[in-house]
Amino acid sequence: MRFKRKISPDTKFTPKFITKKRIREDEINFDKLRSYRLDRVKKELVKNNLEACILFDPVNVRYALDTVNMSVYNMHNLTRYCFVPVDGPTILYEYFNCEILSKHLNLINEIRPAITWDYFSNGDQASSQLKRWVNEIKDLSSNYFKSKKVAIDVSNGPAVTALNKAGIEVVDAKLILEQARVIKSPEELKCMKAAIEVAEIGVAKMREELKAGMTEDELWSILHKTNIEHGGEWIECRILSSGERTNPWMQESSNKVMQTGEIVAFDTDMVGPYGYCADISRAYVVGHKFNDEQKKLYSMAMDQIDHNARLIKPGLSFKEFIAKSWILPKDYYGNRYSCMVHGIGLCDEWPQIKYPTDGGERGGSFQKNMTITVESYIGKVGGKEGVKLEQQYLVGQNGLELMSHHPLEKI
Repeated sequence: MRFKRKISPDTKFTPKFITKKRIREDEINFDKLRSYRLDRVKKELVKNNLEACILFDPVNVRYALDTVNMSVYNMHNLTRYCFVPVDGPTILYEYFNCEILSKHLNLINEIRPAITWDYFSNGDQASSQLKRWVNEIKDLSSNYFKSKKVAIDVSNGPAVTALNKAGIEVVDAKLILEQARVIKSPEELKCMKAAIEVAEIGVAKMREELKAGMTEDELWSILHKTNIEHGGEWIECRILSSGERTNPWMQESSNKVMQTGEIVAFDTDMVGPYGYCADISRAYVVGHKFNDEQKKLYSMAMDQIDHNARLIKPGLSFKEFIAKSWILPKDYYGNRYSCMVHGIGLCDEWPQIKYPTDGGERGGSFQKNMTITVESYIGKVGGKEGVKLEQQYLVGQNGLELMSHHPLEKI
């Protein structure tokens, strides 16, 4: 039976580790933020001998033009997109009757109604709508990418086929946007700090309200509520589990009732204020008393993060990092997490640095002003429980600077 509880008012709750003066909008220069990001996109296009890109992914549209409208909906419907040329006007193709939403954004030169061709939106008119869309892209090509080559991040088979038949080559814009997003500006770092602060308010509330008899879903809802009431946007996943559901990892929040003495672990994956992601993981015990086995798992996770974080500095190659990284014991390796390190910004970003057996050796190196997370999951294969920890960092001049400050457990 689900446990029903009353949530007491906590609007005055301020965790001690949160700075008293939190980031405010008037501290962020949005003109600088937007100009920097759009310029990064254009420079990556030039670097790859491209003249333009068409972006459908709402996260990429947000990065390039800072315009937002029904982001989650538009992740699975091709009903909103933008055109970004190296030379020429940036054009937002907006969802039906929503042009007014982005009128205030001065980097958008023109807003046009989106031409959609998906079956949901158009039914048996989809093919004729696709022809309209292709003609629109041909017109853009005549003026702004005469090479007849364009980068697109997300599309469907019929659209790519139709463009190819029209003589327009489609290349993947994923590389363009991922590389553009790698190096963060000072304004971006302010936005990220704001998102992390909101996440840590929620995480602190989760720890404070955790008790036996709650369901996993009830605990997880605290982070969602905190995010929304502080101007956040959505949560990418719902990875929270307790007790035996913590091993193996990646099980999603459920209506399981949590019991005293069980580990509870979660990964925030929270897209917060200004669209930036706060991606940290914590593990607690219901009742906050770790047994000896839980202490062992937690200590191993801390050791892995501490060891790997100490390695990272500007110029360190990913290959060298993998070679020197913390060695996960054999009994735990089968339950390893999908990566040891990944980039973070508006969402999980390049790079994703995997374990050696998972194709971990690759080109690239850590660079100053990259933002990353360092990951650990420790759970013995066939074991009862597991611990997930993750910290978020800025790659500074001499090494990593911690961005996530919610304290780890004292075990």
